[in-house]
Amino acid sequence: LLRKELAVALINGLVLGIILGVIVLIWFRQPGLSLVIGAALTINMLTAAAGGVLVPITLKRLGFDPALAGGVMLTTLTDVMGFLSFLGLATVILLN
Repeated sequence: LLRKELAVALINGLVLGIILGVIVLIWFRQPGLSLVIGAALTINMLTAAAGGVLVPITLKRLGFDPALAGGVMLTTLTDVMGFLSFLGLATVILLN
């Protein structure tokens, strides 16, 4: 299940990342920024897919109700990883 979710997330992330990257490139005319945003979107999609599978399974094994706690944990995971991936990539790519 995890492998299938990650494959779909990778395809979605790449397609949406390329589309958004092209829009950013046209709008701001900065290839580095375009790369950062496209890659960060792809990483965020992969993180969301992995978390969407692993968080409920882990919560169920620990004896918690995944429906109650899973949404909050998944949202937090996705937001934090999206923020860190964007800022991390921006630091590595744009400041060099």
